[in-house]
Amino acid sequence: MRRLGMTTQHRFPALDGLRVLAALAMLTAQVALHSDAGALSGLLSRLDVGAAVFCAISGFLLYRPHVVAWFEGTLPPLTLPYLRKRAVRILPVLWVAVLLAAILLHSADWSTYLQHATLTQVYFEGPPAAGLTQLWSLAAIAAFYVILPALAKLLTGYERPTRRSVRWRLSVLAGLTVVGPVWLTLMSATHHPNAGLWLPGYIGWFAVGMGLALWQVARSTGRLGSSALDILTTIPGTVWGVAAALLLLAATPLAGPYDLSTATPGQTAVKSLLYTGIAACVLFPALAPSTRTANYLGSRTARLASNLTYGVFAYQLIALTLLARISTQFVFLFVTTLLASIGLAAASYYTMERPLAGVRTDGSGGGRTPPSPSRRALQASRPGDRPDTPGPA
Repeated sequence: MRRLGMTTQHRFPALDGLRVLAALAMLTAQVALHSDAGALSGLLSRLDVGAAVFCAISGFLLYRPHVVAWFEGTLPPLTLPYLRKRAVRILPVLWVAVLLAAILLHSADWSTYLQHATLTQVYFEGPPAAGLTQLWSLAAIAAFYVILPALAKLLTGYERPTRRSVRWRLSVLAGLTVVGPVWLTLMSATHHPNAGLWLPGYIGWFAVGMGLALWQVARSTGRLGSSALDILTTIPGTVWGVAAALLLLAATPLAGPYDLSTATPGQTAVKSLLYTGIAACVLFPALAPSTRTANYLGSRTARLASNLTYGVFAYQLIALTLLARISTQFVFLFVTTLLASIGLAAASYYTMERPLAGVRTDGSGGGRTPPSPSRRALQASRPGDRPDTPGPA
C-alpha cells in the first residue's frame, strides 16, 4: 500500500482524525464515570487516555516549527504572537463554559469560578466546580503553552543540528517521559493530590510529541539514518495494536481504581507510563500514514469534526451533569451528552471561535505547523541592518 512520504510538509491531515477520536474517548470515559456502564466500566474509564493523546499532538504541532526553524536556520515562532494565538484559542470557550456552569449548575462560590476561568484551580485547595472537573488537563496544557518557547530555545538554540546533537536532544526528551511518573508517584506518596495535577506530572505526554517532531524532521532531512522506527511506519496496524494492548493492561487493577478514589503510588506510576506509551503508539503511525489511513483520518468530515473537539471537551461535563438528572443509564447518557456537546461546540465554533481565529471554513488550519520566515528575509526587510549569517540548510 502506498504511503504518504515523510517530508518536511507542514500539514499532517491524519492528526485531525486523531483529535476527534481522542475527544470521543474522553467523553466516553466521563460518561462511564458518571453512569452505570456495567462490566465495561473499567475499560471505558481508561479512555481518559485521550488526554494523553491530545497532549502528544499539541507537543508535536507546537514544537515542530521550532525544530524546522533550527534545521533551516530560520527564526522560530515569535513568542508574543504565539501566546496571543494560544490565548484566543482557549480562553473565550473556557470563559463561556465557566459562565454556563455558574448559571446552570451553580455549585461553587465566585472565587472557585474565577480560579477555573484563569486555569489556576489546580493550585488551590478545594474541590473543582461541578461541570468543570475536566479542566485540570486544560490547566496543564496552558502551562505547557507558556513554557514551550523557553523549552524550545533550550533544545534548539545553542548548537547546529548535527546527528549527534539531534540524538542528544532525543535523549533529553525521552528522559522527560519519566518525569511524569516520578512526580505523580512522589505527590501520591506525600499526599499532595493537587500538585499531582500540575504540568510536571504530564510533561512526558508532551515530550512524546516533541520527540516525534524532532525525529520526523531529522529523518526527513537526512540528519538521522534509518532505524527500527522506519520499519514501524510500514506496519501502523501493529503499532496501534500495541496501543490497544497497553490500554487493556491499563484497564486492570495494576493502573489503579476506575473511579476517582485514591490510587497507590505504584498504581499511579504504572498508569502514567502506560498512558505515555499509548500516546506514542497512537500518534506515531499518523505522521506517515498509508493512503487509506490518511483518507479516513484526514477526510473532510474529520477536518470539520476536529474543529469542534475543543468545544466538546469544554462543554461535555455541563451537559452530562444536567442530563444525569434524567437518567444515569450509560447508552442514554452517552448519546444525549454527545449530541448536546456537539451542538454546543458547533454553536461555539461558528459564532465565536472561528470569527476570533480567522479559521477557514474547510478547517484547513488543523494539523498545520506554519513555516517561519527566514532570518535573511527578515533582515532584507530592514534596510541598513547587516544580515545575519544564514544557519544550516
